[in-house]
Amino acid sequence: MIIEIPDRLLQGVSEADLKLKIAISLFQDEIFTLAQASRFAGMPRRDFQKELGKRKIPVHYGIEELDQDMKNLDELFGDRRK
Repeated sequence: MIIEIPDRLLQGVSEADLKLKIAISLFQDEIFTLAQASRFAGMPRRDFQKELGKRKIPVHYGIEELDQDMKNLDELFGDRRK
């Protein structure tokens, strides 16, 4: 999807700041997961979480994120739970 916004409407707003604002909004509406939102914003997940904290936005962490984190840990360290 491509959305065009005339520059005159976004005076003083950088592309990075706009992407961050969109990512936060979609995260709050539970359209994006934390990982999706941080990727969309172009920032590491930890930095995105810090930004949410600055704005007092709670991080919702669901089963999908837990499953993905567990898969990532298994890939990094092997399945040591057995």
